[in-house]
Amino acid sequence: MHIMEGYLPVAHAVGWWGVSLPFMVAGVRSLKRIIRENPSARALLGTSGAFVFVLSALKLPSVTGSCSHPTGTGFGAILFGPSVMAVLGSIVLLFQALLLAHGGLTTLGANAFSMAIVGPWVAYGLFRGLRGCGVGFSFTVFLATAIGDLMTYVCTSGQLALAFPDAASGFAGAFLKFLAVFAVTQVPIAVAEGLVTVVLLSTLKSYNPETLGTLHVLSDGGLNK
Repeated sequence: MHIMEGYLPVAHAVGWWGVSLPFMVAGVRSLKRIIRENPSARALLGTSGAFVFVLSALKLPSVTGSCSHPTGTGFGAILFGPSVMAVLGSIVLLFQALLLAHGGLTTLGANAFSMAIVGPWVAYGLFRGLRGCGVGFSFTVFLATAIGDLMTYVCTSGQLALAFPDAASGFAGAFLKFLAVFAVTQVPIAVAEGLVTVVLLSTLKSYNPETLGTLHVLSDGGLNK
């Protein structure tokens, strides 16, 4: 999600940076550990970052007058865990702010929290939880990535509502208004992202099980079962 440069009040922009930074630091440590333990995973890490960049750069006009896009973060979260996506997602958002004018530098903390932290943690948690309950692989991937995508926009709606509460109904009224702006477009986009991610992960599972088998998150998540 791209909140544009200068849109948030200074206190909110700084606050979201403060909330996001610990996740980014933890992500750097997790990324170093994965590369140290699984050097062959470098290509897959690069693919995960590229997937986020391409999907989240697609600006699709909404009938509500806004723009929406997929996030792509659920793919990497399932492969490597949500901490890594705090780094990859933030790097993507930084380059998009600098090169594509999507989002901004002052709002990078807020954008990273919704797209690179909340979305991946939701997707990863659902994937692990559903697989632990014996739910089928394809359905689990679809549901986890689709809901992770949607939760990014739910989070952004909350961020905007905190910054700009409704004069009459406060945070709750503003939250519902912002959510209504995104929901119409985002539901089919989230469904499409879920389907694409199922195809990608199913292909990796079929043609490259050795690399996936070396990733601790995947073996715990039951991908090889």
